[in-house]
Amino acid sequence: MSRDDDEDFASLLAEFEGKQPRGDRRRPKVGDVVRGKVVNIGKDAVFVDLGGKAEGVLSRDQVADADGNTLKVKVGDEVEARVVSDAGGALELRVKLGRGPEARAELVTAAEMRIPVDGVVTEVVKGGLSVDVAGVRGFVPASQIDNRFVEDLSPYVGHRYTFRITRYEPGPRGNLVLSRRALLEEENAKRAEETRRRLVPGAVLRGVVTSIKPFGAFVDLGGIEGMVHVSELGYGRVSSPEEVLAVGQEVEVQVLKIEPETNKKTGKPMERVSLSLKALASDPWRDATAQLTEGARVKGKITRLQPFGAFVEVAPGVEGLVHISELGAGRRINHPREVVEIGQELEATVLGVDHDKRRLALSLTPSDGATAADVEAVTRAQAATPGKLGTLADLFKKK
Repeated sequence: MSRDDDEDFASLLAEFEGKQPRGDRRRPKVGDVVRGKVVNIGKDAVFVDLGGKAEGVLSRDQVADADGNTLKVKVGDEVEARVVSDAGGALELRVKLGRGPEARAELVTAAEMRIPVDGVVTEVVKGGLSVDVAGVRGFVPASQIDNRFVEDLSPYVGHRYTFRITRYEPGPRGNLVLSRRALLEEENAKRAEETRRRLVPGAVLRGVVTSIKPFGAFVDLGGIEGMVHVSELGYGRVSSPEEVLAVGQEVEVQVLKIEPETNKKTGKPMERVSLSLKALASDPWRDATAQLTEGARVKGKITRLQPFGAFVEVAPGVEGLVHISELGAGRRINHPREVVEIGQELEATVLGVDHDKRRLALSLTPSDGATAADVEAVTRAQAATPGKLGTLADLFKKK
């Protein structure tokens, strides 16, 4: 091969390598989580192709069932493992810790390299939880079992979780302190980066309700929390967010606005995200008032009483106001409760519809010239026997 051919070959090789993903060319480091394909199963080990020039080796007991006799993988399967050693040849991989002296040695490495470990919560103890990590007893402070305050720790008992070692002192009475919260926060940070790319006003995202307060509900959008104010839960009046949502419920929300702020605990920049359920719902006002004209009769229920009048719900989420001057049939009254009461069902006359301001003006004064005494007598009679006397108009006709 001539010198020119050598140069051409070298340039082609460089071009080929340059087109390969950068992750394929970098040799994994101790502590990295890697994925690869099982290429060979030997008597004592399972060999994994990690791509590029890297190859990993797993002890058979790492991928065997509880009795150690049956392998849970076969040639061609993909496995995920963590690099625990690199002697220059095949990378030593682990999917779980050994037990006894071997486990203690690996825990030292895991603590130094910040390699996560798996453990089973065995019991609730003072200040936190006791965890079995490959036969070694560990302790998780109550504040480190989740990234939120947990009042009752008992539901965690019997479950397996992944932890970060925050302190390990080997010995007969070694001290192993663990944190699940640290890993959850790292995972949330990764998810937040992905969510942040989609987080713009007007975007429609799916999330999970994480907590409910009197003023609204918090929703996890994927590492970033937003809040749905009680006024954005729906078009109807919502006295408590629990009427609409529950913790753990999956919801679809629209982003209203994003405001930068600073985390009071960490001092790090973050965002305040305002969300809405109402923005994605159909507008009941438009549907309910589209055909209403002055003089039309509507049925409804009184929902609120104010000194200036009574509010009547004529459709879910649509209220009209009967001004106090329209309640007395010409007689002056001091408060609407003198004539009507909350929960009372009745029929009213439409005085006007303001679509721009979303206001509906109603009247209980019938058009046949009934007196104030008539209105009071009829409304009180209707309240006393709901559902049996018909509408106000019917009663006036009978009178």
